[in-house]
Amino acid sequence: MDSALPRRRLGRTNEHISTIGMGGYHLGRPAVTAVEAVHLIHKAIDLGITFMDNCWDYNDGESEQRMGTALASGGYRKRVFLMTKFDGRDRKTATAQLDDSLRRLQTDHVDLWQMHENIRPDDADRLFAPGGAIEAMVAAQQAGKVRFLGFTGHKSPAIHLHMFEVAARNGFVFDTVQMPLNIMDAHFESFEQRVIPVAQQTGTAILAMKTFGDHHILDARVVGPLQMLHYSLNLPVATVVTGIDSVATLDQAVTAAISFRPLSESEVASILARSAPLAIDGATERYKTTNEFDGTIANPEWLGAPL
Repeated sequence: MDSALPRRRLGRTNEHISTIGMGGYHLGRPAVTAVEAVHLIHKAIDLGITFMDNCWDYNDGESEQRMGTALASGGYRKRVFLMTKFDGRDRKTATAQLDDSLRRLQTDHVDLWQMHENIRPDDADRLFAPGGAIEAMVAAQQAGKVRFLGFTGHKSPAIHLHMFEVAARNGFVFDTVQMPLNIMDAHFESFEQRVIPVAQQTGTAILAMKTFGDHHILDARVVGPLQMLHYSLNLPVATVVTGIDSVATLDQAVTAAISFRPLSESEVASILARSAPLAIDGATERYKTTNEFDGTIANPEWLGAPL
């Protein structure tokens, strides 16, 4: 029986998901064994986390393999909203990556399929070009292999806004958008300030990520991890996806969801005043200012052939 973890509506859909989502990347890292990963996934679901995050390229597929193993037993698949991502920018590559993901995840469909790493100025144009991956997305949805469609990215709000613009020109509305939302973002290349309002206009569900900035924001120790999670939860998001690689980080995430109460304007102002000096040049948000976290930059073959 699932615990009473808070849930929120997924944008304009009729789905409701847990306010904390389980990040898939950390589950496939070498520091976590396959047995430990399965245990963490089961425990997370039993505690009420329903949103499962993953990606075709995470840890060479190991993250999806482990999640698939966990969900295939004990009826766990039916208790979650399963999301994964793909890298291919053309229809053929994206379709092949979805087939890989479904096989690894041991399911006949995912609830949400998102284009990963919208980090280049021309990613939107490639996605919607003739023969582009949008054709794979729509076809998969029509075939019942995916239920909802979205995109992710962590580089620049301008690139996300371009995706919305290109989608609108093509008469398409995404169900979800994933982006970094944290105590540093408001000060530098802010997704909070620039992308959230646009997503709200289209009823596109907002999925927050990088609350801890791949540890750089956490290491800054501006506020504690619970306050960092509460800040992200205070935004108009459907869920906050956070990396979980131990029982301690799982308990922390669940505690944040249960203990969250809307922050006052003065509380928000206080947090932002403390984070501003460290955030102004993007030093703690290295996913915006460097290519260190860009899997498709290091592995351009994941994108498929140029259109």
